[in-house]
Parts: sequence; C-alpha cells; structure tokens
Amino acid sequence: MTNNNKIILLILFLAMLSSPAPTLAQTPMTLESAMAIAEKGSPSIQRSLMNIEQYQYNLIAERASLKSRFSLTLDPFSFSNNRRFDSQFSQWFTNIEMFSSGTFRVDQPILETDGTIALINTFSWRSNETEIAGLGGNSNRAFYNNLYLAISQPIFTFNRRKMQLNELELNYENANLDYAIQRLQLERTITGQFFDVYLAQLNLDIAQEELANTTKNFDIVKNKVEAGLLAKEEFYQADLNFANAQLAVQDNELALANAEEAFKREIGMNLDEDIQLITALEATPIVVDLEKAIDFALKSRMELRQRRINIEQSFFELERTKSQNEFRADLQLTLGIFGDNEVFSKVYDRPTQNPSVGLQVNVPIFDWGERKARINAQTVSMRTQRLELQEDQKQIRMDIRRAYRSIQTQMPRIEIAKKSVENAELTYEINLERYVNGDLTGIQLNQFQSQLSNNKISYAQALINYKTQLLDMKILTLFDWEKQQPVSIALPTN
Repeated sequence: MTNNNKIILLILFLAMLSSPAPTLAQTPMTLESAMAIAEKGSPSIQRSLMNIEQYQYNLIAERASLKSRFSLTLDPFSFSNNRRFDSQFSQWFTNIEMFSSGTFRVDQPILETDGTIALINTFSWRSNETEIAGLGGNSNRAFYNNLYLAISQPIFTFNRRKMQLNELELNYENANLDYAIQRLQLERTITGQFFDVYLAQLNLDIAQEELANTTKNFDIVKNKVEAGLLAKEEFYQADLNFANAQLAVQDNELALANAEEAFKREIGMNLDEDIQLITALEATPIVVDLEKAIDFALKSRMELRQRRINIEQSFFELERTKSQNEFRADLQLTLGIFGDNEVFSKVYDRPTQNPSVGLQVNVPIFDWGERKARINAQTVSMRTQRLELQEDQKQIRMDIRRAYRSIQTQMPRIEIAKKSVENAELTYEINLERYVNGDLTGIQLNQFQSQLSNNKISYAQALINYKTQLLDMKILTLFDWEKQQPVSIALPTN
C-alpha cells in the first residue's frame, strides 16, 4: 500500500468517526433512574413481588376462613320404588318413597380455642308408602324440621388453626423481607453494571484519544521521513502504532456494546434502546462510625429477622411432631329441637328436644419410641437454627469491620491515583516534545501514552471502588452514611 493510499484511508476513517451516525435518540441514564427502571422491570424483582402476592392471597384466604360461613344444600326431589324382602317376617313388601330436603347452616370457627360452632336447620318433606303381601299397606306424608346448634371442640392438644394463621403471617413477612433483600442486592448489581458500562465508555474515550494522538504522530513522522530527517524504521513503527490504535478503538466499541446490553437486560430495558450514562465521579470523605454501624446492623438486618422466623417455624414443627401419637380428646355437643307434622304450619306444635353429647379420646399406649425420637430430632434442628443465628451475627460483625477497614484505605488510594494521572500527563507532554524534536523513538512515546491511559483507568477504578465500598457498607448496616440516615425500602402495600 502506498503512502498516498494510507493517507486517503486515514482521512476516510477520521471522517467516519466524526460524522454523526443515523441512530435513535439516546436516553440519558443516571444511576438513580436505572434503579427506578430496574425496580419495575427487573426479572428478579418481579419474581419477589409475585412471591409476596402469592403469600398475601394465602393470608387473605386464611383470615376469610375465620369468618362465618353460610351454606345452603338442596335435594329438590328424590323418588324410589323398591321391592324388598323382610327376613324378620319372611314377607315381601313394596316401598314407594318421595323425598325433598334443604339444609341451611352457618359455621363459625373459634380462633382462640380451635373449635367450631354451627347453627344448622334441615327442612324436609317425605312421602312413604309400604305394601306388605297379605297384610295390606301403610303410608305417611309429613313435613319435618330439625333446628340445632352443634359445637365441636378438640381438647388436650395445640391450637392448629391459630398456628396455621401465624405461619402464614410469618411466610408473608418473610416474603416481604426477601423482596427488601432482593432490592438491596439489585442496587449492588445495578451499580456494578452501571460502572462497568462507565468504564467501557471511558476505555473507548481513551482509545479514541490515543488514536487521535497516534494519527498526529503518524503525520509528523511521515513528514520527517519524507524530508530525510528520520529513518524509515520510525515510519514503520508509527504505521504499526496507528494500526494498533485503530484496533483498540474497535475492541472497546465491542466491549461497550456488550456491557450496555448486559446492563439493559438486568434493569429490564429494551436491548435496542440507545442510552447515554450520566454520572459525576467524585470522592468526598465520608465518616463511618464503626460501633454505630455494628449496633444498627444487628438491630436492622433483615437476614437476622428471617433467621428468627425460621426458629419460630421450627417451634411450630416441634408442636406438630409432639402431636403424633398424642393424648387427645374431641368433644361433640348438639342441642336443638325437632318437629314433624302433615301440615306445614303445625310442624312445631309438638317439638322434640334432641340434645347429644359425645367425647372421643385417643390414648396412645406404645409406639416403640417413635414420638420421642422425632421430638428429639426436631429439638436438635431448633438448636441448629439458634447456632446459625449466632454465627450470622458474628459474620455481620466481621463483614462490617472488613468493609470499614477497606473504606479507610480508599481515600489515600484515590489521592495517589489522581497524582499518578497528573504526573503521567506532564510526562507525556514532555516526552511528546522530545519525540517531535527527534530525541525519542515511537516505541518509547507509545509506552508513555499507555502509561497515561492506564493511570486514567486506575484513577476511575479507584473512585468506583470507593463508591461501591460505601454501597456495601450501606447494605451491610442498612444505614446510608452519605446521607446519614437509615435505609428506607418501600415494601409493596397490602
């Protein structure tokens, strides 16, 4: 390729970089707006919200089951005509029966005692005719009504209905805690990917800056070689540097596109939508009180509340285990009146009281130690849960102290990185002048250019590390140290 052709290609390439591409309008994106989009569109958040909704409906259903339940059962018409044999009298008889009935009942569960009280009324009409061979026939047509109060009460056992309600309430609370934890984890993920895109954009900007510098240096070397002031080897090196700079721009464009797509997918955004990140990276020293951080975390961390919920649920499971082969009694009591008459209006002219009392007792005798072994196993499980709670508290203290120590080292790192950029810029300017004067080779200048680029990336990474360390401390303690206020997470409303 001749030098003229290379110059033409260079002009075309620079024109492509500088000319606006026919793309869609870019959507400005701050970290806060990304979080707002993610809270509505993130798949992980959507799953947490659906989990909350499921437990909420279960809890609503259970609370509704504690209210009075009204039911009506109808048997409008029944007819039968049967020929039967009476073995007692050794006679055949024919029975014709017509029947109509309806039962209305009101059931009211009793939460405090796990019993049930029901008011039941059964109204019927029956027509019955019987013909016995050689003895004639008999018939009866009458209305009858049975109104009674029924009480069912288990005794010497635990309250299953109240326990089930408590379990559903704990499950619903746990689902809300899961959502809050997922929300904090999402903030960490979105922040990390947001800064990944930012770094990719910064790398592209630096690569484009290097390309511009390399292009300028290429022109200088070309002119000097043509004037006989430099050896052709310098032109070959400048040409190689130019090609590497072009390739670096292409690589960073691909890296930016990949980072943007991963970011847009995480927040639930259309992959084809064009975005432009807006952020101001700066480091303001933040004071973190270690003792306050630990104390606040131990009182506020949702994972600890979840562990306590697990312990409470283990207690419920222990109660169920104890109920296996347990001594238990069930009391059944009914009290009401029964009336029948051929005339509807006289059904209760001669009412009959029909009280009944029943007691059923289950007395376990011998189960080969099964119940005791199951109780011991569940007791060990509860001790394990308590031990894990203690270990979680220790881990929280360790994590906060580790994050605290890391934060203390970030500001000195940032100052060093900032000073390194300033020094690298001055060094590059000095050596660029030496390169123009012919006192430095292209390889040496390229090394100073790479040093400057690496220091810029290191400085940006130091600022990002400081931001992410503060975010980690915020998540670990549920306290925003930049705003000096507790973290408030809006939970879904009932």
